[in-house]
Amino acid sequence: MDGFAKYLVRRFFQFILVVFLGVSLTFLITNLSPVDPVEQTVSLMTNFGATDPRSVELMREALAELYGLQGSFLDQYLSFWGRVVRGDFGPSLSSFPTPVMSLIMGALPWTIGLLTLAVVITWILGNLLGALAGYFRSNLMLKLAGATVMALHPVPAYILGLVLLLIFGYAWPVLPISGGAQMNLQPSLTFDYIRSLILHGTLPAMTLVLAGIGGWFISMRSLVSNIVTDDHVVYAELGGVSSSKIFSQYVARNALLPQVTGLALSLGSVFGGAVITEFLFNYPGMGRLLVQGIYRGDYSLVLGVTTMSIIAVAIAVFVIDLIYPLIDPRVRLG
Repeated sequence: MDGFAKYLVRRFFQFILVVFLGVSLTFLITNLSPVDPVEQTVSLMTNFGATDPRSVELMREALAELYGLQGSFLDQYLSFWGRVVRGDFGPSLSSFPTPVMSLIMGALPWTIGLLTLAVVITWILGNLLGALAGYFRSNLMLKLAGATVMALHPVPAYILGLVLLLIFGYAWPVLPISGGAQMNLQPSLTFDYIRSLILHGTLPAMTLVLAGIGGWFISMRSLVSNIVTDDHVVYAELGGVSSSKIFSQYVARNALLPQVTGLALSLGSVFGGAVITEFLFNYPGMGRLLVQGIYRGDYSLVLGVTTMSIIAVAIAVFVIDLIYPLIDPRVRLG
């Protein structure tokens, strides 16, 4: 087995381990919750007149089966993994009897679209500005851009979102502040619907970009500042090689390698920021669904959304790991 094949095998087993531990921890934490979904549903049903003791007990048994809460802790754990494999998390308590998976599949495309756009823009802008600021250290415009980015870096995403909401939703109302698209438009590839998608996604995406760009800027500027003092860069400058060629071929290209690894490691935190952002702008993604499930004590919905989020982030990290050898051929050598 060559070095690249060994790399793929290691990354695949790492992916399996991350999913196993993440999903198991999710089950454990959710199972330790003081909210009993069965009793909560029974209490809700009895408020509507189902008071016969025999009927209530049959209802309790049926709900325990629906939620996979029958038997011992081990039985429930094994049953849960069976549900994960089948993609069946049972019915949603807050939207009973709608299956949790139906709600997730309706929200997942919105989150994937928002996160993909925000992550790509953040990574490209942050690294580009950081590389330029690290190499052209005397440029006034880059200094101003760096100072702005550094000032935004410590501000939480929800604060940035609130500021953008107040500016573009109320003080200068040019962008929609709620929803994923105009309600009277049917999903289609028409100009009106695509325009509506872009307008409604602008503020949530801008929030994530402003919240994340500072980290990439700081790390990239630091990497470039170290590389410009390396011997090969100094010799290239003394040899009369143009600044643009040195920047693109010798500096930025080498500094990007660890940033690709950083991208994979940052996806979890980016999703965490997206949870609050989606809820703030009422964006119809997984984040809003998760917050709603927590507020309503919806056991199945929280378990399903969290599990699918862990799997989705792990898949994204695995894909980035597969792309990395194309950028850095040294990985193929083992």
